[in-house]
Amino acid sequence: MRYDKRIVNRVCETLVSSGSTFLPDKIRAYEKAIQSETNEQAKWAMKAIWENALVAKKNRSPLCDDTGIPHLILEVGPDRVVTGNMLESIKEGIRQGLRTLPGRPMAVKGDDSHRIDQSLGLDEDPAALEAAPILIRNIEDNVIKLHILMFGGGPAIRGKTYRVFHKHNVQTVLDEIISWATEGTTMLGCTPCTLAVGVGRSHYEASSMMLQALVDGTYDKQNDMEKEITARVNAVGVGPLGLGGNTTVLATFMKVGPQRASGVRVVCMRPCCCVEPRIAMVEL
Repeated sequence: MRYDKRIVNRVCETLVSSGSTFLPDKIRAYEKAIQSETNEQAKWAMKAIWENALVAKKNRSPLCDDTGIPHLILEVGPDRVVTGNMLESIKEGIRQGLRTLPGRPMAVKGDDSHRIDQSLGLDEDPAALEAAPILIRNIEDNVIKLHILMFGGGPAIRGKTYRVFHKHNVQTVLDEIISWATEGTTMLGCTPCTLAVGVGRSHYEASSMMLQALVDGTYDKQNDMEKEITARVNAVGVGPLGLGGNTTVLATFMKVGPQRASGVRVVCMRPCCCVEPRIAMVEL
């Protein structure tokens, strides 16, 4: 296989950025939360997370020991072409990025049954960790963009994708999301979190909407539904690292996809941990 070195290098660098750097709006969200927090233990915890982020960015080192599994969203403009060679070059860039970061060795060895029971252990090479399947979507700009998100294990354990009977009332759906998020953040441990929510017609679509919510979301601007979810979960008082206070959730990113004529909405909710979303973008 002949890789496009330009793409490989850019993807490698972007993966390192995603695993080691908070975006500017997230830095601002932490600074705002630290200033407004009245619980001194909670304030201390958030300041420590904020300082860790500054050091990680400076040293290009992982934000967390759980360096995460790469999740990729590829955005394609109207006249741009995605080739098999490009996809393979992206995969090679991911492998090189995992070695450079470095990623924690997390790839489980063996066939299907061995990978399920983990009986053969882990591959020592960080690059053996395969990225999740690539999600592709259209954009208006005539470019190709790749977003890399590094997903840790804790939020995956506390997340939920399930059906909600909406009863022709959006509040019914919001109440269920808030219930899930309250339970998830209470058990997560590494708060304050960012809630990622997707609403779709199937489990696949809801999960895709959740990923796109993380790409499109910003801490600087929330819609009314996002604000309600954030406020009501914060009112429970779990706080940073479970220490109490008014900052359990920094923000909620929510994306609603097409819906079918049905009594059911499929919802995906991920309580992203205190260092997530770990995300970076590059134009290819």
